[in-house]
Amino acid sequence: MGGNWRPKFEPSVVHRELEIIRNDLHCNAVRICGLDINRLATASQDALSQGLEVWLSPEMWDKSQDETLEYIARAAERAEGIRQRWPGKLVFSVGSELTLFSQGMIEGKNVFDRMTRPSFWGDMMAGKHNGQLNAYLSSLSEAARKLFHGPLTYFSVPFETVDWRPFDFVGVDHYRDARIKDSYGQMTSKYNAFGKPVIIGEFGCCTFRGADLLGANGFMITFGMMEDILGSNQKIPKMFLDMAHVPPRIDGHYIRDEELQARELVDQLGVLDAAGVEGAFVQTFVVPNSPHRSDPRYDADMANFSLVKSFPEAETEEEFRRQATRGAKEMLGVDLDPHALDGYSGPVGEHGVTYPDLPWEPKESFRAVARYYAER
Repeated sequence: MGGNWRPKFEPSVVHRELEIIRNDLHCNAVRICGLDINRLATASQDALSQGLEVWLSPEMWDKSQDETLEYIARAAERAEGIRQRWPGKLVFSVGSELTLFSQGMIEGKNVFDRMTRPSFWGDMMAGKHNGQLNAYLSSLSEAARKLFHGPLTYFSVPFETVDWRPFDFVGVDHYRDARIKDSYGQMTSKYNAFGKPVIIGEFGCCTFRGADLLGANGFMITFGMMEDILGSNQKIPKMFLDMAHVPPRIDGHYIRDEELQARELVDQLGVLDAAGVEGAFVQTFVVPNSPHRSDPRYDADMANFSLVKSFPEAETEEEFRRQATRGAKEMLGVDLDPHALDGYSGPVGEHGVTYPDLPWEPKESFRAVARYYAER
């Protein structure tokens, strides 16, 4: 969507983080997502050299299907060169949640535009997108197979009915929320019926009280935090505000809750184990461009699924302001006051205590996931 989610990409930092993911979190696989093929290749080769299995997920959002197809082919060709060096350790994904993030299935210029159209949920429930989606997936998998000779997958969302025949793994991004809390495991185990190993490509919980109620939509509290910033200029879609108003607030602001995030992740890991899935990827390790602040009014990290809380750096501060200003203009039609984001700013260059060489500190969820994996 025109934003850089990793404004400062340093291979030495990537190496260190992957080292921590392997040795301290006790992970045996990592899903690497992004648009820049060079970055994807750099991170993937580093992870593989450290003994991690890599699920490579190149993602181009909101371009035409022809442009995206050409991009996936280029990424697959690059991935094949990497696979030949590490055979049996690399899986390639041809996309994720394409109904939401690609042109052609649902009308709209981006995911927010699509979701706020009155016909969106009706079309989803009617399955109008599935025919076009599967035709597109067939083209993507065929293009990838010509260039990449390892296993393929696609990461779907539950309202997509996918023809899994072209793929080696069934992939689904599946978050638990209040609506499906009791049926989450049953919904997951149904994917075993396709007769292929099931991989959960994303699951997780944000870092505020009530995040378990929203699941994948936990990031929507960003719009609740924007209400005060926008003031009388508020043009936030009702659907977003309805979600943002679900969690409790004190004195108008959300309540940071690292313990809830930790409990949710461990509980969901147990449910996924019981459902018989082959593997699951925690969403996510680090989100540098949404830094933590001690003032809850400006703690952008609360709306993150990350296992670590990031501290501001000059590059991420600049990108945060640019993305917020651009997003307000393009999604809400609002020109932000130049000083509206001052509360999110602060001193840059702070490093963590646990890992003094890195600009972040583990959350409770980091320690909880590490314990869970270490025991298994």
